[in-house]
Amino acid sequence: MSPELAKPFINATKHVLLNTAALEVMAGKPYVKQDRSASGSVSALIGITGDCRGMFAISFDRSTAVHIVRQMLGDAIEDIVQDVQDAMGEITNMISGHARLGLVDMGLKLQGSTPSVVMGDNHTISYRASSRAIAIPFSCQAGSFTLEFCFD
Repeated sequence: MSPELAKPFINATKHVLLNTAALEVMAGKPYVKQDRSASGSVSALIGITGDCRGMFAISFDRSTAVHIVRQMLGDAIEDIVQDVQDAMGEITNMISGHARLGLVDMGLKLQGSTPSVVMGDNHTISYRASSRAIAIPFSCQAGSFTLEFCFD
């Protein structure tokens, strides 16, 4: 899998979080993931179909997820668990959509499924694709998170 594929995901993540949560994020160096452990306690996953098949996921540590939700909703949080689930799913969906637009420019036409959100410490992310996932660590004033993607 080409490292160039990481660029649309990095650009999309920066754009979406700046515009939805007024959050500036910095991408670390992409790497090939060696295990299935999620890097955080809140993960949102989207299946990918089209010119290739795979998955896209973002794992947030709990405090980063809560900070992002507070930035998005202000003091309108009613049910923190439900609001975090909904917001992380929506952010992941927006990032996936923006990244897929960037991938079209690289000749890949992809569709994304409805996001699913997994919450809890020490969960894993299983990819159905035969290749290894690429992980991109991000940091911001709220904490850290990791974006992952894997395509066949």
